[in-house]
Amino acid sequence: MDGGSTLTRRSLLGAAAAGVLVSGCSSSPAAKPGPPRPPDPETLLLRSLIADKERTVDLYRRAALSQPRSATALQPFAQRHLAHLAAMRRMLPQGAEASALAPSASAATSATAAPSPSPSASTGVSLAELRGAERRAAAARPGQMAGASPALSQLLASVGACEAVHVIALGRLR
Repeated sequence: MDGGSTLTRRSLLGAAAAGVLVSGCSSSPAAKPGPPRPPDPETLLLRSLIADKERTVDLYRRAALSQPRSATALQPFAQRHLAHLAAMRRMLPQGAEASALAPSASAATSATAAPSPSPSASTGVSLAELRGAERRAAAARPGQMAGASPALSQLLASVGACEAVHVIALGRLR
């Protein structure tokens, strides 16, 4: 072998080793996902508010079933709660789940308008229980507004005012 233009085994092995080293340094390992981000506090609050409001709508539905004479009078109260529920759901970020406790607002509206017997309807709800639920909900609103955005705080203030008026109006029903 002449020392000119021919490749030696050593130079070939050296080039291959250098290629392996360079390729090993340049390739990045698979990116490991970081720890999951904590849920947004406002989204958590909205989910909680929605679940509570769904329970309130269910209370009114059960009260209407257990007190047929009051069902017509209770319907406007339930409709206002359904409006609150719809407003809260609209505030959820896209892709965030609301709650699976109750049907959609339109389905709940029809259930309120024409109640049908269900397993949860076996437990009657009195006007006093509705007043207590409204009172507790209204009392909780200022604390919920403390860490909320201005838009959500405004909604909560309106909802709380409505709930406080419900307490008084339910006291007038017989």
